[in-house]
Amino acid sequence: MNRPLFAILTALSIFGVIYGGLASGASPAKTTDAASGKTAIRNVRLFDGRAVVSNATVVFEHGVITAAGAGVAVPDGATIVDGSGKTLMPGLIDSHAHAFPPALERALRFGVTTELDMFTSVDGLKQWKEEQARGNVATRADIFSAGTLITVAGGHGTEYFKIPTFTPGGDAQAFVDARIAEGSDFIKLVYEDGSAFGVHYLSLTKDDLRSLIAAAHKRGKIAVVHIGSLEGARTAIDAGADGLAHLFGNGRPDPEFGRFVAAHHAFVVPTLTVVESSGGTQSGASLVSDERTKSFLSAYEIRGLRSSFRKRAESTMKVTNAFEAVQQLKAAGVPLLAGTDAPNPGTAHGVSMHRELELLVQAGLTPVEALTAATATPAAIFHLKDRGRIAPGLRADLLLVDGDPTKDILATRAIAAIWKGGVALERKPETSRSDIASEAVQGAKLAAGMISNFDSGEITSDFGSGWAVSTDEMMGGNSKATMEIAAGGANNTPKALLVHSEIKSGYTFPWAGAMFFAGSQKMRPVDLSAKKGLRFYAKGNTDVRVLIFAESLGQIPATVVVHAGSDWTEIKVSWSDAGIDGKDFQAVLFSGAQSEGKSEFRIDEVRVE
Repeated sequence: MNRPLFAILTALSIFGVIYGGLASGASPAKTTDAASGKTAIRNVRLFDGRAVVSNATVVFEHGVITAAGAGVAVPDGATIVDGSGKTLMPGLIDSHAHAFPPALERALRFGVTTELDMFTSVDGLKQWKEEQARGNVATRADIFSAGTLITVAGGHGTEYFKIPTFTPGGDAQAFVDARIAEGSDFIKLVYEDGSAFGVHYLSLTKDDLRSLIAAAHKRGKIAVVHIGSLEGARTAIDAGADGLAHLFGNGRPDPEFGRFVAAHHAFVVPTLTVVESSGGTQSGASLVSDERTKSFLSAYEIRGLRSSFRKRAESTMKVTNAFEAVQQLKAAGVPLLAGTDAPNPGTAHGVSMHRELELLVQAGLTPVEALTAATATPAAIFHLKDRGRIAPGLRADLLLVDGDPTKDILATRAIAAIWKGGVALERKPETSRSDIASEAVQGAKLAAGMISNFDSGEITSDFGSGWAVSTDEMMGGNSKATMEIAAGGANNTPKALLVHSEIKSGYTFPWAGAMFFAGSQKMRPVDLSAKKGLRFYAKGNTDVRVLIFAESLGQIPATVVVHAGSDWTEIKVSWSDAGIDGKDFQAVLFSGAQSEGKSEFRIDEVRVE
């Protein structure tokens, strides 16, 4: 079972498709010509990416800013936007995200106009980049990406889907060149053994890390390193890393840490939101209750924001340790970039930038410094010369908010308008959102514990909203599945559920199987804490992936791989195995193994006990 820290959430697609059809990215987006008419935002407080200008006017046309500052005249015929009492700033740049559909669309809804992606499917990345190259995609954030991160077999990053891995002592230049050929805009490397979080990974060696970074630099690419500890951070910087993809929270920084990073001219993306979440805190919970943000959140995002990583007994993660590191880095003049690591537990695309800004201020940055970390600094570091500031000749990626976030950072949440490439975003509250509170199962049914025994000859359940076939075809994949009643159940019962699964390449995280939904509505959480877990019987002489969904897991199902023997095998999966307490159980998916091929298995006597 894999529930790693700082996870790359390929399972996002499963959750998004099943719940409300959110994952709409399978179809190509339409590029849009930037708005051709002149627009003038006047009487506005301007944060240009670095400094504040009072009573300013900003003019843009054809998606490009033509004038900005105090005393700028409003052109004849311009559409006028009154900025009185408001602040205009550049569109936000999330410097650490993992984009899977519909991440970029959701990011834009909260003023994030650019995401720097730290690991995604290269197939999806190729499509996104091709669409960006054709023109302004006004309905979603732009993406610049590391593509496939660099790790070793058994290393962090390999637990999600099949990726190329680096062989220790191998040809570093050839491996980096292959990532660049796939479309990587910069290079992301993993130096992480998991010890800070109470888990274990294999990792790149120090020598290989240094060689790979040098190979990236030879091709003019930025090299960013994932770390989880102070030791890892120092090793990565000493190996020549341009930046750290995270700060550590497992211990306090040594007194020289900030000056050490500064002396190596490196930058840092603290990702305080996910560091806080890794300590067991629901970092995004305040966004769910904030009147300025909550009505624009989907039920899917609310679940993610209300979740956190399960803090293991061996873990010493505290966000205050990262705060202390931020203070050192600021004092030493190290560039700090705002990034969320969305969509990990406790986060969601776009909206979590507003929490990250809040945490940066709590850590010791001024509001202006935090805003700079989300605009001008990442644009400069990653050589995005057309964005990150408000100045003539740059893109009209703009965020207008009520109030003054240069003094009160929470004002970024009061979004008044968003423009992407000069095109105003039509931003409406969510109108169809299911009740996300956990519901109770009728006492007698809960006491009995039976979900389905299939002996009636029908695919029914004693509670919940029943069973459905689920495959990656919803995301443009090619995997297929069927389910049917078959003769011969476990324990000499007459019937069982027969699942045919055919896993095919074509989607990043292929799946195909049968799924049971525990709530009266699909993905509505149910309180099953009176029980200890799931029990079922399986048969088929094949591996079966059991994916458990719960609100507290956020957007990552817990995955258990079990073996269905040639005879009926009793299998138990406890809530603690899945990292949950059963209070918010949503669904279970029985899928064929992740490797390509056909499989057939039976399940029977599915129950909670």
